[in-house]
Amino acid sequence: MAEITAALVKELREKSGAGMMDCKKALAENNGDIEAAIDWLRAKGIAKADKKSGRTAAEGLIGVASAGTKAVVVEVNSETDFVARNDAFQGMVRGIAEVALTTDGTVEAVGAAIYPATGKSVTDSIKDAVATIGENMNLRRSAALSVEDGVVATYIHNAAADGLGKLGVLVALKSTGDKEALNAIGRQVAMHIAATAPLAIRAEEVDATVAERERNVFIEQSRASGKPDNIIEKMVEGRMRKFFEEVALLSQAFVMNPDLTVGAAVKEAEKAVGAPIEVTGMARLLLGEGVEKEETDFAAEVAAAAKG
Repeated sequence: MAEITAALVKELREKSGAGMMDCKKALAENNGDIEAAIDWLRAKGIAKADKKSGRTAAEGLIGVASAGTKAVVVEVNSETDFVARNDAFQGMVRGIAEVALTTDGTVEAVGAAIYPATGKSVTDSIKDAVATIGENMNLRRSAALSVEDGVVATYIHNAAADGLGKLGVLVALKSTGDKEALNAIGRQVAMHIAATAPLAIRAEEVDATVAERERNVFIEQSRASGKPDNIIEKMVEGRMRKFFEEVALLSQAFVMNPDLTVGAAVKEAEKAVGAPIEVTGMARLLLGEGVEKEETDFAAEVAAAAKG
C-alpha cells in the first residue's frame, strides 16, 4: 500500500477542496492515487460539498420541535431563500429539529446525532444534501430547554411551514399547575421575547461585560454635563436602572398589555394555572443573526461570466 504522506494529502485538498480527514480516507481507499481519490470524493459528493463551504449561508430556516417538558430550536442555513422554500430542505430542517430533541441541544451533539432518514450523522446528512441541492448549507446554532414539571412553550414568527420559520423562541415555565393554561401564557411570553429580544430573564442575569460597557457609556455622557461627581453617580445609577428594565425580560413592559411588566403578567396568570410559575429559561434564534453577508454586484458577476 502506498504511503499516505502529508504532502499527498495537501495536494488532494488543494485539488478537491475536501477536508483533511476526507482526503486521507480517499487516498487510503485508492492506494495513494490522486486522480482516483478525486473521483472517489466526487462520487461521495464530498468534493462538491466542501468546495461550496466557503460561500456565505445566511438564509435558511429556524426549526422548532417540542415534547411537553422539553423543546429545541435549530438554525440550518442555506445560501438562498429559494432553497429554504424547497420541500426537501424544509423536511430536512424539521427532521434535524426532531433529532435534536434526543440530544442536549448543543450544536456538537445535534451534528453528531444520527439522522434516521439517512442513517448518517446530521453533519454528514447535510453534506450529502449540499451535493444534491448544490448550495452551501450548515447547522449553525441550536438550543434546548427542559423542565421537570411545567412546559417549554414555543413560538415561530412568520411560519413558512409547521414548526419552521425565520425566528424561533423557546421559554421554559416551571409549575405544577394546569399545563394548558401554562402553555397559553408561555406562548404569549415567547411572542414577547420574539418582539423585544431581551438579554436575560432577570436584571442580575444580564452579562456583566455588557452592563459594564453601558455603565461606562453613561458615565462619559454624564460627565459631559459638567455636573459634580456625586450628581453624576446618581445620574448613572438612574440610567442603569432604566437599562436593566429595558433588557431584562421580567421587568419589560408586556407587549400584550403594556400596563403590566412580563413578571406581573406571569404572576397574574398563576390564577388560571392554579399554581406558582417560574420562568427558568429562554432561547431566541433569529435566522442569519450575526452572519456577515457578502455584498455582491450581480451585474458585474453576469458581465464577468459573459466574458468567459
